[in-house]
Amino acid sequence: MYVGIDVGTSTVKAAAFDAAGRELAVAARPVTLALHGGTVEQDMDEVYGAVVEVLREVTERTPTPVTLAGLTGQGDGVWLVDTDGRPVRPAASWMDGRAHELVDRWLADGTFETVFRRTGGAMFPGCPGPLLAWLESHEPKALDAAAAALYCKDMVFHRLTGAGPTTDVSDASMPFLDPRTRRYDNRVVELLGLTHRRGLLPPVSDPVATAPARGEGLPPGTRIANGPYDLPACALGAGVTSPGDGLLIVGTCLASLVATTDLDLTGEPAGLYINTDRPGHWLRAMPAMVGTAALDWVLSTTGVRHDQVDELLAETPPGANGVGVLPYFAPSGERAPFVEPRLRAELTGVSLESTKADLIRATCEGIGFAARHCLEAAGLTGTLAVCGGGTRSPAWMRLLADVLGRPLRVVEGEVGARGAVLAAAERFGVDLDGAAWTEPTAVVEPDAARAAYYADAYDDHLARLAQARHRARS
Repeated sequence: MYVGIDVGTSTVKAAAFDAAGRELAVAARPVTLALHGGTVEQDMDEVYGAVVEVLREVTERTPTPVTLAGLTGQGDGVWLVDTDGRPVRPAASWMDGRAHELVDRWLADGTFETVFRRTGGAMFPGCPGPLLAWLESHEPKALDAAAAALYCKDMVFHRLTGAGPTTDVSDASMPFLDPRTRRYDNRVVELLGLTHRRGLLPPVSDPVATAPARGEGLPPGTRIANGPYDLPACALGAGVTSPGDGLLIVGTCLASLVATTDLDLTGEPAGLYINTDRPGHWLRAMPAMVGTAALDWVLSTTGVRHDQVDELLAETPPGANGVGVLPYFAPSGERAPFVEPRLRAELTGVSLESTKADLIRATCEGIGFAARHCLEAAGLTGTLAVCGGGTRSPAWMRLLADVLGRPLRVVEGEVGARGAVLAAAERFGVDLDGAAWTEPTAVVEPDAARAAYYADAYDDHLARLAQARHRARS
């Protein structure tokens, strides 16, 4: 039995697989996001407690001994821990917006672009650089008390195993790692005013770190591998490894990834290059801030349940009877395929005649347009896989295929956990059939007429977006 642990932003999951990649059991626990005045934080003890609970559940439900476990989780943010791996303060989430003024300043003075040209990472308020700089200015005592500034999965690995602080090349990609040397770029640390905090950056294990479990959630001695984080783990779990092939993750974050061997640090700074376990191979990532979170907000506001989405999408035609949504709902603005910390969502074309169905279709279309923008910027030329919570809606998948104008290889189930297991198996030298583990569950073809309609509508979306970006800067 192989166990994958996926420490998500709003849900922590563990999944057990057999040697052929079939899911044997899945356990999940929700975790709290504390939102207040642009800050988004999480209780590390709550998150870790949820990890232990889901591990206990899957191992109790599947009595076969655990061969190995792979760990993945949300990226970015700052998870400050002391020497025992205990929290110094609540974790600052990747969704946090408190450092937007720093990003604005770095955009204006050239620091932002300089960092991108060196590391391939376009900073946004919720990534470690701006958050650490903000904490240095506002909560220096928290940094004084910390032994390490970890990423989410690293905190979990630290506590599950008792191993020292560590991270992997994927999490470290934003914003301090040089993608050519796979080492921290001390000039970037200096540019962000963090040289005297350099010791908080965890050592980068390349290949990923391994250690035996201490016995919380998993049997003592179980082999655990730490990493990669959720975006590259999903790429592995969906079989996206050949240059040009892409993955769209329709989750809380709308992440577009394209495998590449071309490191191009020219052009508009946006997104990031995620280092993979193979030197010279990267994932060109355009992780937009809000995916299903945008639809969740609209559903909550309109009082519509998730299981009603497919029915309502069928009630209104493409174009949503003139209603349009720019789906930039995150309090920290947008980070891909451009960086605009002050950008906010917009609803247009709404009248007394507009229906809930119009609002929901317009939101799904807006998210689709954002995905198309990101995939084009990331350089998609090959096949496209799609995974995440959005795949549970067949109607939305058909809509996405139409908006993107290409077939979708739908990969359902716990794709991040699956990728974490595949990464762990590679690290431990366990031979698994990658093709069988990453077989798509369906292929959704676009409708030619609707795809042509959406191609024109996409141009309108880009025009409205340009106007909204201009207003955000005013």
